[in-house]
Amino acid sequence: MTPNPIVFLVDVDNTLLDNDRIQSDLRTHLEHEFGAACRDRYWAILEKLFTELGYRDYLGALQLYRVEHPREIRLLSMSSFLVDYPFADRLYPGSLDVLERFRSWGRTVVLSDGDAVFQPRKAERSGLSEAVEGHVLIYIHKEEALDDVERRYPARHYVLVDDKLRVLTAVKKAWGERVTTVFVRQGQYADEPTIIAECPPADLAVDCIADVLDYNLPVLLTGRQSSRMSTEVIR
Repeated sequence: MTPNPIVFLVDVDNTLLDNDRIQSDLRTHLEHEFGAACRDRYWAILEKLFTELGYRDYLGALQLYRVEHPREIRLLSMSSFLVDYPFADRLYPGSLDVLERFRSWGRTVVLSDGDAVFQPRKAERSGLSEAVEGHVLIYIHKEEALDDVERRYPARHYVLVDDKLRVLTAVKKAWGERVTTVFVRQGQYADEPTIIAECPPADLAVDCIADVLDYNLPVLLTGRQSSRMSTEVIR
């Protein structure tokens, strides 16, 4: 397969989509419908799974909670809340504009961590899958699946946009100068003192995803500022 000149790899949660707001809405829904005790127990199960799996398995946590409360029939309504949630309303301003800009420069792929049911639904219902023409990859730990990413989307250069500095650092270590890392400082992982102290800075850092629109292609390829906007691609 002939390598693409550039492939843009863009994260979902707290990069394109306000996942913290989704979590807050879920907590509010649980408390309103089932009470604070249910909310707290569900969240404890969710966090335990997160520690074990490395991603938040919302539907898996619901199933485990239901095992503990087999006669709580009302819990079934919570699955509808999750599956039918209006994810498009939680896109950060500028998210789709950034994807459109990237697509004008090269192949653009949504690259996310998550489960095999809820995360694809999130990408579809938010409109992100359509915005990248269905080029969506979801792994348990994407930084451990770079060989598969390369196999599916070979490129001479990658641009990785993510809200987790830990992930950006791991990919930079693996791909070196073949990747430009862009740290989007949004959400709960944007200011982790321990991670920030342990990891080198990304090639570029922005305060919100819309700020990516202020950068031209040479900056996104090299990590160096350039005042001239360009749509030139690597030859």
